[in-house]
Amino acid sequence: MLYTIAAILLVLWLLGVVVFKVTAGVIHLLLVIALIVGLVQLFRGRRV
Repeated sequence: MLYTIAAILLVLWLLGVVVFKVTAGVIHLLLVIALIVGLVQLFRGRRV
């Protein structure tokens, strides 16, 4: 019983590490893209 709980916790921990690393990468990628788009709009000027 104790080994089953330990195994489940280990699997959940590994899943959390993988998911949060992927999520953090995606968030950083979106922030970089937003920064680039903002800089492009700043240098091109607003077209109304």
